[in-house]
Amino acid sequence: MNLKSQFLLNPEITFLNHGSFGACPKPILENYQYWQKELEWEPVQFIQKKAPKYLQSAKDALANYIGCSADDFFFTANPTIAINTIMRSMDLQPGDEILTTNHEYGAMDRTWNFYCEKSNAKYIRQNISIPVQSKESLLEEFWSGYTSKTKIVFLNQISSATALIFPVKEIIQKAKALGLITIIDGAHAPGHINLNLTELDPDFYTGTLHKWMLAPKGCSFLYVKRERQKEIDPLIVGWGYQSENPSNSRFLDYHQHQGTRDISAFLTAPAAIQFLTDHNWKEQSAISKQLILENYQRFCTLLGTQPICPISSEFLGQMCSIPINTNNPVGLKEILYSEYKIEIPIMKIDHGTFIRISLNAYNNPADLDTLFDALSSIKMNNDLLK
Repeated sequence: MNLKSQFLLNPEITFLNHGSFGACPKPILENYQYWQKELEWEPVQFIQKKAPKYLQSAKDALANYIGCSADDFFFTANPTIAINTIMRSMDLQPGDEILTTNHEYGAMDRTWNFYCEKSNAKYIRQNISIPVQSKESLLEEFWSGYTSKTKIVFLNQISSATALIFPVKEIIQKAKALGLITIIDGAHAPGHINLNLTELDPDFYTGTLHKWMLAPKGCSFLYVKRERQKEIDPLIVGWGYQSENPSNSRFLDYHQHQGTRDISAFLTAPAAIQFLTDHNWKEQSAISKQLILENYQRFCTLLGTQPICPISSEFLGQMCSIPINTNNPVGLKEILYSEYKIEIPIMKIDHGTFIRISLNAYNNPADLDTLFDALSSIKMNNDLLK
């Protein structure tokens, strides 16, 4: 069953870019507006008295969904805030190395570069070659960047530009054996692939609800392993610091209590989880994943390029990135939108330029045919594609 009627997306646009900011179904958006209206109905009572109880209910629901304790995470607007919170407390020393890949999200690279410049630490963007041959080859290549100075492993669970699922569980296990700190950017994971933080066991993990869990924009979380919580200072110091009414968790006092802010997006977590449950989202997700597997090669053939990984669920979820030969990615993206009414990202990174397809339950095979026909037409009639 296609669920496009449940979303507010412009029906004139073929939307193939769920991965960037998600899309929020009507029932979840209505729940969001309900919380905003309750806040405005009696702001003082809401913020001072009701908010903690409401927030706890939202956290309990999310904790059950992502497999951890509600006491071990707090909500943030986005993963960038989460990573900045961690970085502020890392006490990096000159020569310390952060081992990562050259597939990370640009804002994360910039965050690490900022703190490394201040501390004279080194951000090691280990090359992960494309095409990826196997999980074993990827792991071997990643760990070849390890040295005696490595202090932290930072990794995205699903990369943004290349849309690859990384073997973070295996990397976390080895990192723990080496005594390294593990920080995982799971922006694309919740609601997209199976996630159980207790089993995964990272030191730090950030994920979003506003992508694949379909929550309103500005709804993410930062999980911190219990043993690490005292190490993390608040990014914003407020009433929770040296609280006059401390809870049983200094960690939550420091990070969760910030006074005047709209937490409505956070409070939609139970409604988002209920929507996913009511609409059998594992099945919906499986349909989108199958469409990716079935269509990846035909787009590569059209564009005269090769897959960047084995075409399997080990590396691909509801997204795939296809190498594309163009000398004007910005112009190509614009013509796809303005002339063909297709919303899709085209991204340039170390490994080249990619057009990334990301699907959800509002998509169907016809949407991919629309993209295929548009690229075929551009290839025939325009010099944007080589």
